Amino acid sequence: MTVAETIRWKLSERLAPLRLEIIDESHRHAGHAGARPEGETHFRVTIVSAAFVGLSRVARQRLVYELLAEQLANRVHALSLAALAPGEERAAPKQPS
Repeated sequence: MTVAETIRWKLSERLAPLRLEIIDESHRHAGHAGARPEGETHFRVTIVSAAFVGLSRVARQRLVYELLAEQLANRVHALSLAALAPGEERAAPKQPS
């Protein structure tokens, strides 16, 4: 299973997202700290889940980081995260084309 597939599986299992986008941005960081030639080191994740209702931005991030602790400790160097509750999608950052 790729790192992106593992991220998708873990977040889907625990948070039942209404929307989940995982973008591997490793190519944009080639030559930077933490980058590896095979990629899968830098990700942008946008997740919309009812599990985030009533949680602060920091609590949402902590929840995601706990779920992905193994990947963050071993393979993922950087994770850009937008963790939103339903109805907050208008606030989601636009994904680059």
